[in-house]
Amino acid sequence: MTTQRTLTTQTWAELFVLGLIWGGSFLAIRLALNEVPFVTSVAHRVFWAALILWGYVALRRLPLPKGRDWGVLFVMGVLNNVIPFSLMAWGQLYIPTGLTSVFNAGTAIFGVLVAALLLSDERMTTRKATGSLIGFFGVATAIGLDSLRDFDITSLAQLAVIGGTISYAFAGVWARVHMGHLTPQVAAAGMLTGSSLIMVPAAFIIDGVPSANLSLTALGAIAYYVVFATAGAYLLYYRILKAAGSANTMIVTLLIPPVSIVLGAWMLDETLSPNVYVGLALLAVGLIILDGRLLRRR
Repeated sequence: MTTQRTLTTQTWAELFVLGLIWGGSFLAIRLALNEVPFVTSVAHRVFWAALILWGYVALRRLPLPKGRDWGVLFVMGVLNNVIPFSLMAWGQLYIPTGLTSVFNAGTAIFGVLVAALLLSDERMTTRKATGSLIGFFGVATAIGLDSLRDFDITSLAQLAVIGGTISYAFAGVWARVHMGHLTPQVAAAGMLTGSSLIMVPAAFIIDGVPSANLSLTALGAIAYYVVFATAGAYLLYYRILKAAGSANTMIVTLLIPPVSIVLGAWMLDETLSPNVYVGLALLAVGLIILDGRLLRRR
């Protein structure tokens, strides 16, 4: 897909909206986790979002996947939903929402590394290596020396979230190799269906029958990350991707953490240590170098 070098006012507005939506998802997930086990939380997210997207596909009369496409979508669901959603939801039980979003911003960094390893046309250039290295140091800085020295449940939670971002990176490569012929909205509905085939039975086996006795806060949080942060966000993301290209769409990874950090501080009284902000700054520098346009202008 070609990259649009100049973002229109409308595309910028849509990017900010997507950043707000995904930035708010970390708070919503954390609020739901106060009453819902993390496996059930993920099951809610993928199952209801899949139903919404299939409704959209039916209304638009988009072509359905055929034959082996279903196996491809199942694997995509594992890589892009089951693994990262589960690891990040579990991680949020032990680390602040803002920190989770900072680690999530490292997805683009790991995406470049995984693509360079697995795709012949994504070779590792000096610029990509420099950006990735700085971004990697940003992730390490956000983790902090204490976590590296004194390994505990918090350290494990941080590694779990990072594991989720690495899974996203593999999902990006899988999608590029196997899913280019599918309509994006159909692909999103299909992978969420594959995720549901795993997470819904897992929720019943691990957590039991989901409780219907939830507070309005928990119900609202689930509704938010199902309707807006998953189903709606996928539709908006693919709209921006089509209009602006992948490089411009990557900007959203820098818009998410500030939103999540502010909401976490406001709603949950979270405070983050200075090394997290330094790590986020290094991640931003790494992403700017990976993008390359600012360097070319200079």
